Amino acid sequence: MSISGNLLNIKNKLPSNVTLVAVSKTKPSSDILEAYASGHRIFGENKIQELVGKYEELPKDIEWHMIGHIQRNKVKYMAPFVNLIHAVDSLRLLKEINKQALKNNRIISCLLQIKIASEETKFGLTEVEVSDLLASEEFKFFQNIKIEGLMGMATFTHNQEQLKKEFSLLKKIYDNVCKLNTANCQLNTLSMGMSDDYPIALENGSNMIRVGSSIFGKRACSINLNPTS
Repeated sequence: MSISGNLLNIKNKLPSNVTLVAVSKTKPSSDILEAYASGHRIFGENKIQELVGKYEELPKDIEWHMIGHIQRNKVKYMAPFVNLIHAVDSLRLLKEINKQALKNNRIISCLLQIKIASEETKFGLTEVEVSDLLASEEFKFFQNIKIEGLMGMATFTHNQEQLKKEFSLLKKIYDNVCKLNTANCQLNTLSMGMSDDYPIALENGSNMIRVGSSIFGKRACSINLNPTS
């Protein structure tokens, strides 16, 4: 099936309140343009250099989401245009986003990343850390960011019970944090679920999913021709 066909197939199955982020990382601009031609406008990238290059090359009404782990010294490159930053996992990173947003006279929307997976390689905050961050004095003075929700990545597994447990944990944390409503924190987005697990995420309250391979096809893996290196 074509990229546009894949998109239509997924969108037809989604509830009306769910936002689909088409994860276009590593994919050429021509693939994004095919999705764009079918009417889709929200795309996610995980490397800032690639994100900036595509922003400069592609139509300006695209809504770009930064979904990958972020180095603070790279924030300045995407601050002029990024629509939503998904993986915010520290007060220090928020401080830098606020600083760069101020320089660009913008308010940048962010999601706080919660660690729900059992894998040590996954980043994210605990529920206590989220509460402490949002209650901190420093956070109150960040006038150029807006926390719009939470996001999390489940363990890479086919164990549906484990996935359900992790997603339901994130929904519980989201419901607890939603009680806080300040000028720079108004939660309405729960971003969880990717190509292999988004149906379970939707069942557990997700209203934003990040889908790449089910739209654009599997990504090519680099082959190591010298296995001893």
